[in-house]
Amino acid sequence: MNTPQPSAKRKASWLRTVQAVLWSFVGLRKNSEYQQDIEKLNPFHIIGVAIGAALLFVLGLIALVNWVVVQPTGL
Repeated sequence: MNTPQPSAKRKASWLRTVQAVLWSFVGLRKNSEYQQDIEKLNPFHIIGVAIGAALLFVLGLIALVNWVVVQPTGL
């Protein structure tokens, strides 16, 4: 009889998830690494890391704009 195999658990570190999200922000990925990410990474972790990274990016841009606007013009 064929017994059903237990489904492979997704096992990847948070560092690997962060790395995958940052590479996706840049837009450069190897297809083989993308396939590995699909197999191993938890979609909920990817969503959480992506939201956090996007929030940090927007806050960084806001801080940069505020810093540039406040700088005195020494001309």
